[in-house]
Amino acid sequence: MNAAPLRLPDAGSIEAVAAALDPASVDDDLVPALARAFSGFEFSMARIDDDYWRDTRSVIRPDGTRLGELRPWMMAELAKDGGDTNALWLRLKETDLQITEWRGTSAFVFAPTGPAAADYIQIALGREIEWRAGPIVNPDYRPFGEEELFDPSWPRRDQLPETDRLAGPVYRLLNRAGGAFVHIRSFLERCGRSERDRREAKRPEMERRVIREVGPDGVRDTPFLDVVPDWFDYVPREIRFFQDWEQSSASKHRVFAHWALDIRDTTYKGEREIGFIPRPLRPPKARLLPTPDASVHLLMDRIEAVDRELGLPFGWFFLMTHGHWVDPDVGLAIAEGFRTQRVRLPDRDARVLLRWADRTYGF
Repeated sequence: MNAAPLRLPDAGSIEAVAAALDPASVDDDLVPALARAFSGFEFSMARIDDDYWRDTRSVIRPDGTRLGELRPWMMAELAKDGGDTNALWLRLKETDLQITEWRGTSAFVFAPTGPAAADYIQIALGREIEWRAGPIVNPDYRPFGEEELFDPSWPRRDQLPETDRLAGPVYRLLNRAGGAFVHIRSFLERCGRSERDRREAKRPEMERRVIREVGPDGVRDTPFLDVVPDWFDYVPREIRFFQDWEQSSASKHRVFAHWALDIRDTTYKGEREIGFIPRPLRPPKARLLPTPDASVHLLMDRIEAVDRELGLPFGWFFLMTHGHWVDPDVGLAIAEGFRTQRVRLPDRDARVLLRWADRTYGF
């Protein structure tokens, strides 16, 4: 008898699971609750320190009584003063009313769906806490316009005391431009299909395009596709990232054990934009930059140190494709050192690195 198919998570069910959790134990309870709701999946979670602020604010009294959301409440109060922001400011600064704000950090939940590098799901969440942020208006400076009342800038941005915590932590599904809940293999298929469709739509234009060269024998026009015959076979960087992972020493590890993907799938001015930016879950303590006096052997020592710090063979390469922690020039220098037989790499890693050096990509 065939086993029942796994029930894939969906946005509504994920939000319902998160909303039912007790803030006092939510960090410990989230993954077990998801496992109960979606049996058959082995969930794990990683949090990233990337502070953000939601644009949702409330108006409260000192005792915590809520009067409403800031913008509609402020608009109603402004109407009472005939739209006079100065009069409203003078009135409100004499009150003890306060505003709240939600501060959050990103969290990612993962679950494998198969053995390949892209066989997993990713859920992008925000771990959010509501805080007592400050007075309803800045008592020291009158506002230049109503937007300063609707979108205040005076609340503190430093760490707030626990006595100012009002609610949370809660986990909320983030609206990451189509990337809140993603099956990665399906996403990569969409990514490749979108790029093929985009390039195929330009076929008539590309078949007409020529590269004009002026030489001693006059002007010569060469068809663009004769110069770039593989233009229609372009592989997006997102797909190459996973191909390189599977074909390198990193393949012994799961991608999601080391990286979260900041995914987008949107349409802008009639053209689809689909892709991701990889974010390391545990970035190295220091950046690796090339220096004029650094030999390729020294660079090899340094990338091996990066791999040990990450606990990931060939991990330096994937940090390099991001570009912030390992400079791409490091990869080019090591590729050249390998070509000239000054350094050695495992065969599979060498193939990946040389392919990248011939046609670089980065995020």
